[in-house]
Amino acid sequence: MTTILLIALSIASFFIPELALGSESATSESGGKTLDLTQTAVGYWAIAIFVLAYALVMAEEFTHLRKSKPVIIAAGLIWGMIGYVYSVNGLPHEAENAVRHNLLEYAELMLFLLVAMTYINAMQERRVFDALRAWLIRKGFGFRQLFWLTGILSFFISPVADNLTTALLMSAVAMAVGGNNKKFIGLASINIVIAANAGGAFSPFGDITTLMVWQKGIVDFWAFFALFIPSVVNFLVPAAIMHFAVPNMHPEAGDEKIDMRPGAIAIIILFLLTIITAVSFHNFLHLPPVIGMLTGLGYLQFFGFYLKKKAEYALDRQGKQSEAAERAGKLGDVVPFDIFNKIARAEWDTLLFFYGVVLSVGGLGFIGYLALSSEIMYAQWGATYANVIVGLLSAVVDNIPVMFAVLTMNPDMSTGQWLLVTLTAGVGGSLLSIGSAAGVALMGQARGMYTFFGHLKWTPVIALGYVASILTHFWINASYF
Repeated sequence: MTTILLIALSIASFFIPELALGSESATSESGGKTLDLTQTAVGYWAIAIFVLAYALVMAEEFTHLRKSKPVIIAAGLIWGMIGYVYSVNGLPHEAENAVRHNLLEYAELMLFLLVAMTYINAMQERRVFDALRAWLIRKGFGFRQLFWLTGILSFFISPVADNLTTALLMSAVAMAVGGNNKKFIGLASINIVIAANAGGAFSPFGDITTLMVWQKGIVDFWAFFALFIPSVVNFLVPAAIMHFAVPNMHPEAGDEKIDMRPGAIAIIILFLLTIITAVSFHNFLHLPPVIGMLTGLGYLQFFGFYLKKKAEYALDRQGKQSEAAERAGKLGDVVPFDIFNKIARAEWDTLLFFYGVVLSVGGLGFIGYLALSSEIMYAQWGATYANVIVGLLSAVVDNIPVMFAVLTMNPDMSTGQWLLVTLTAGVGGSLLSIGSAAGVALMGQARGMYTFFGHLKWTPVIALGYVASILTHFWINASYF
């Protein structure tokens, strides 16, 4: 029925110019005039294309179609239709200026994330995370102790690393220790997802949504840390309840020992220095944080050059590659450290998915739908109800398009309300296993032990933590409202 309606609207647009060309113009975020296309065939087709693309994204687990592919196509189709309409209306440069504005926003975020991913990949290659996993397994902790340790570590690692990497690391620990105990692995996985999402909510680097809000200049860097206690509450409430369901057993400890490769500690320090550089560029020099991050990439490049020369020197000194290979654990890789290999290993599917989302949502905003949504949500419902609903939406739809839509709407809100929507968009994805990248990834890694319905069983408890974190935010951060 919807398809028939869309086809009818398309045919009608050829006979009713107003339907194809839009109505009165306004001013866009990029400064040019815009046409209201919300009641036109182009607008309806844009919505249909985006919904179809996102349905394919949500079905990735079953179709195995990379999530970036449908949204990239959707972005091209949406802006192609917009460009045609604006050309027909004698406004050929308005759509161009608008899409360039969206591309600039994407480029800043993409380059920022690319640097962060490169550092994470470098630390993985230097066995930082493997060494941590092996240490936890050797200690012989009980299931309940591991339940809390993996959760707490997830909470504190995700503000620096992304929640996906954090969740995969901690899940590997839970699975290595849990063995065939499905109950422990399922509960530990739920706890890890909640903790990783909660930990990312109070840091400008912890989640793409917080990064977007910070780079937009809406919330000051240090203001995000006001969400620390609400995030802790979001994690602790469900964890405390689930604790009693975790088997009270002590699994057999492993004896695996993994040493970090040379340069691992230095790379961790350089990553922290890179974060300091990005914050300083933004706070003191009033430059985009991405400039500081790219400067930090230069730190890693120079250190990578040092590691490369060190490895080459070691090979020359040994005289034989076979002998050097036997000492690779002490001297580093036989193949020298290559920074560009770390860049190539970045999660490009995620980065390209982000491109498709930013351009698609930007196109819907340029058409006029986000202004319409903003009027309904923030003017009629009120900021608090709207921001709570944003969190619930992020449990079904990825929080990236949801937050980008809110930023594009740019409602007039207090800092407290911006912090609220940052919190809800970050932790709302924990309500369902498909609500965050961490949850989706763990369903694949712990297949059969961490499932959608296994997570759904604990959704009421997670929702209790969601509500408690919101109430805590209103209580302790009242001065921001």
